[in-house]
Amino acid sequence: MALKYGVNTTGDVGAHGHAPKGFAPIAIGLCLTLIHLISIPVTNTSVNPARSTGPALFVGGWATAQLWLFWLAPLAGAACAGVTYRVVSGERSLSTGIEGPAADLDGNLFVVNFGKPGTIGKLPAGGAASERFTALPEGSVGNAIRFDRSGTMFIADYKKHNIFAIPKGATDPVVWFHSDEMNQPNDITVARDGTIYASDPNWKGREGHIWRIAKAADGSVQGQVMSTPRAMGTTNGIDLSPDGKTLYVGESSSGEIWSYTVRGNELTGAKLVKAFQPDTVDGLRTDVAGRLYVARILKGTIALMKPNGAVEREIALKGKEPTNLAFGGSDGKTVFVTQRQGGFVESFRTDQQGREHCLQRGRC
Repeated sequence: MALKYGVNTTGDVGAHGHAPKGFAPIAIGLCLTLIHLISIPVTNTSVNPARSTGPALFVGGWATAQLWLFWLAPLAGAACAGVTYRVVSGERSLSTGIEGPAADLDGNLFVVNFGKPGTIGKLPAGGAASERFTALPEGSVGNAIRFDRSGTMFIADYKKHNIFAIPKGATDPVVWFHSDEMNQPNDITVARDGTIYASDPNWKGREGHIWRIAKAADGSVQGQVMSTPRAMGTTNGIDLSPDGKTLYVGESSSGEIWSYTVRGNELTGAKLVKAFQPDTVDGLRTDVAGRLYVARILKGTIALMKPNGAVEREIALKGKEPTNLAFGGSDGKTVFVTQRQGGFVESFRTDQQGREHCLQRGRC
């Protein structure tokens, strides 16, 4: 039981980026050594159920009567590892409202609504415990976080129709842009030149828009709804292609992912990339290869797609209600996923760094 628990927990923690490479074999080896030292006088250390079964069948009697324990104990160990994995791996409960994950240049992970609405939580790089980073002004509630090339954090406030900014090294949010014409800014993405694109859904009307927010020549921040060649559904997840020329938009009501060519304040060349079932898509991100990672809420997966909509694979998650995702880690290849059910963050590894991770390093 102890061996199976050790193998499952250390193996999963290492695979999900919560421990240094090569850590799992060391931990498993030490666990096996300890088991041998303790159990040799008791059972002659039969830690392999198959190895126990053969001699028991030949000996019979008392040996056969005890055989059930040698099979049940490893299964119990595996079950315990599954139940406690979130605690061991750092996938701890934050709050059911956590959303908008983003990692900064130093590898710190941030989420909105840490413990309660209107806050921002931080998981320090290499840390095991989350902490409160800051709070938004009274009445504001964040839904998304993004970083630009300078390390400035931007937060979409869907309650008070703001985009907040927190410069690198600071903790106090300041209003970057506000408009009473917004429905509720939901997800945001940042271009190479600092332009912010924000999805703005009208959930009751099952429609939405995209806002373009950028600095004008006089230094003021201006925003407007972008014109589009088609009526959009409830705009939700949003991200740019690595070259910044294509904007991908997920529409929750229809379950469709659309691509648009960015031309100033216009979105042109609308193309349906992929149609999933209605109400099964949420946040999305792109990697440096141009692939899309789409959170399949209620499906418990992240769909990894090529730009043409071909699904390479569906990455199964431990939680069943993924809302959004972000790339982080030292190489930008660890994907962090916020889970609505249970209010925790889980992660997995991929083979390409995220576009935003590359952007922060001035390479995209």
